Amino acid sequence: MIIVLKNNKTESEVASFKSYLEQKYGVGIHVSVGHDSVVLGLIGDTSAVDEDSVRAQDIVQEVKRVQEPYKKANRKFHPDDTVITLANGLTIGSGSLTLIAGPCSVESEEQVIEVAEAVKSVGAAVLRGGAFKPRTSPYAFQGMGADGLALLKKARTKTGLPIISEVMSASQLELFAEVDIIQVGARNMQNFELLKELGKQSRPIMLKRGLSSTIEELLMSAEYIMASGNEQIILCERGIRTFETKTRNTLDISAIPILKRLSHLPVFIDPSHASGLPWLVEPLSMAAVAAGADGLIIEVHNNPAKALCDGAQSLTPEMFASTVKNIKKIAEAMGKK
Repeated sequence: MIIVLKNNKTESEVASFKSYLEQKYGVGIHVSVGHDSVVLGLIGDTSAVDEDSVRAQDIVQEVKRVQEPYKKANRKFHPDDTVITLANGLTIGSGSLTLIAGPCSVESEEQVIEVAEAVKSVGAAVLRGGAFKPRTSPYAFQGMGADGLALLKKARTKTGLPIISEVMSASQLELFAEVDIIQVGARNMQNFELLKELGKQSRPIMLKRGLSSTIEELLMSAEYIMASGNEQIILCERGIRTFETKTRNTLDISAIPILKRLSHLPVFIDPSHASGLPWLVEPLSMAAVAAGADGLIIEVHNNPAKALCDGAQSLTPEMFASTVKNIKKIAEAMGKK
């Protein structure tokens, strides 16, 4: 249930009404202060809440029942878009298009710094790089681990780009203390114990959609993190598994407007994992921006043919530069900076 309050109510009036609801009905309350209104989201068993009695209160403008099981991630509870601000002042979800780029896996200091400088020069605002890699085969390269994170930090010092990297388990979180955005991969989207621990973190989390997960399941995973206290979530569509074999996965473009309608959280697209083909990254990126995505996360490697992970889907720095030019044309047409 959500309760929309009338405009021009004081903080003390809102606090008093919130306390009244908590004591009378035993519900938890999420307060969202927007540009034009204050919305109270009632969390828990609201079956005993007397709608007519609540609606009769002078402070109340409107009362609505909410059917969706996710509350904190729900736009009905939080009408305004969530804007995430990183330590360097970069804002995500503020109406601009944020580009994240870098290698699938950190392989050496020279490699990650070279790629970081290249992607920054053409507009990337965040550097991606895997230190711990979830691989289908136990014999494939698993990443450099803590050493890879250390190299990402060196690249950040050299270029000023914030960094994002994927965590595999809660036991690794201490190593991620200086990572600007923590990524949850598709295989861990429903690792609920990990999600709960991420809810205790003070940094943004990029949550990727699972290979065969529904949109509601993605939002419920976001709810796990938010319910534990961290509301800085970036949703990421990275392609889902279908019967199609021409691409690595099938990019669900429709997920962008659906997620933007259902939730207030920023929505990103990963065209690299979605397609598995470098020549498809540009058109998929353009389509994603046109559909309303807040950002893109793209794999870029300085020598894809010798990459230790996902080289076949990575762009070269030159390809990335060309792709960014066309992405920006669409972004400008959509009114994004």
